Amino acid sequence: MHDQLPPEPERPGSPAPQAPGSLDSAPEPLGGGLKQRHLTMLGLGGVIGAGLFVGSGVGIAVAGPGIVVSYLIAGALAMCVMRMLGEMSAAMPASGSFSVHAERALGRWAGFSVGWLYWFLLVVVLAVEATGAAQIANGWVPGVPQWTWVLVFMLVFTGANLAAVKNFGEFEFWFATLKVFAIVAFLVLGALAVFGLLPGTLPVGLINLTGQGGFLPHGWQGVISGVLAVVFAFGGLEVVTIAAAESDDPVRAVSRAVRSAVYRILFFYVGSMLVIVAVLPWTAQKAGVSPYVTVLDAIGVPSAGQIMNIVVFVALLSALNANLYGASRMVFSLAERREAPQALLKVSGGGVPRRAVLASVAFGFVSVLLNLEWPDSVFLYMLNSVGAVLLFVWALIAVSQLRLRRRIERAAPERLVLRMWGFPWLTWVALAAMAAVFGLMLTDDSARPQLLWSAGATALVLAVAGVRELRARRV
Repeated sequence: MHDQLPPEPERPGSPAPQAPGSLDSAPEPLGGGLKQRHLTMLGLGGVIGAGLFVGSGVGIAVAGPGIVVSYLIAGALAMCVMRMLGEMSAAMPASGSFSVHAERALGRWAGFSVGWLYWFLLVVVLAVEATGAAQIANGWVPGVPQWTWVLVFMLVFTGANLAAVKNFGEFEFWFATLKVFAIVAFLVLGALAVFGLLPGTLPVGLINLTGQGGFLPHGWQGVISGVLAVVFAFGGLEVVTIAAAESDDPVRAVSRAVRSAVYRILFFYVGSMLVIVAVLPWTAQKAGVSPYVTVLDAIGVPSAGQIMNIVVFVALLSALNANLYGASRMVFSLAERREAPQALLKVSGGGVPRRAVLASVAFGFVSVLLNLEWPDSVFLYMLNSVGAVLLFVWALIAVSQLRLRRRIERAAPERLVLRMWGFPWLTWVALAAMAAVFGLMLTDDSARPQLLWSAGATALVLAVAGVRELRARRV
């Protein structure tokens, strides 16, 4: 007979408690509707954003061709985190995903803390995405003020998220398809250019990888600095495990989505960087210009800048849509566990948590206004306060997986349809890598403010969680 997990404490007004030792969550009132193709493309497209298309230039500047190694290291860490998260989500699907897992593994304080931190991260990042997309649209149609574009985008995606969840899935499916198509087209054109198979190009071989100071022009220090510059670009994969709870077959859906996403994304990221540093010398990249635009211009693709503007525009809107969805489901899950106002539990006839959507978009819109009015003061402090939150979330995912894996193996080993590689050693290696990134941020002048502000925000949330725990024990 299998060992049983200790039952979770019953809370006033909660759904009926599960049988003692059950690994099942209370039945979700959210409506289904997400198909496997939606989740697969959400996993692929959710992480392919402006950070890759535009921000990768910063990593190339500090690491040179060694940026390929930086992406391999950062990608390997992200793959491990997603494998851990996939293991827990396949065994125990829940709309709160890692927040629910943290609560089961470590206690209510952990679920409360990671859930609210992640929600705050998403609604702040919404402002960056909405403002970035509005700036591009304003460049195309200068007669329409930037704030008008922001309002249009927020209204459109609020409407999409208030409707049936399949509408969100369709939006993300086509957005992600366009982004994936753009990456594949870039890889094909770049490979042809490297071998001199495009008109007006000559074979370049490995000269750009070994010239201009060699493959590691700034040594391994440059590679490590590159990891610091690119690791946060892998954020966004977590949403697929949140969305899986609203699919027709959550266990199968999350398993397949995680398996396919991690490998393909690593291929897209590392492949793109390899093409960029192989086609042109790394010193040819210009500050403030997307490396993709520089390469496309060099190989003679007409209107490369406008093409990439369109791709980045779609990437920003896709991320805005996905983050609004993820934020609404996370705060709904918190409300289910009495960690957020109970008014957010209202669900439409189609199973959409509309109040949770409106609460998330309302705070997101406040963030947008702060970004438009005070980008270098108030909003900068908010952005810094979530700068390292992703790593805190990843660390709690790893610790939760260490605790829950043994319990699942004892209570219901058949639930482990997706297993973390090399458990427990690889989980510990991933945790050590996260600690190393924290250490690097502390010693880096540009990253230190983000770490300190994020640590402050985390400490504040933990303090609130601690006070709630003390009050609960006195009752």
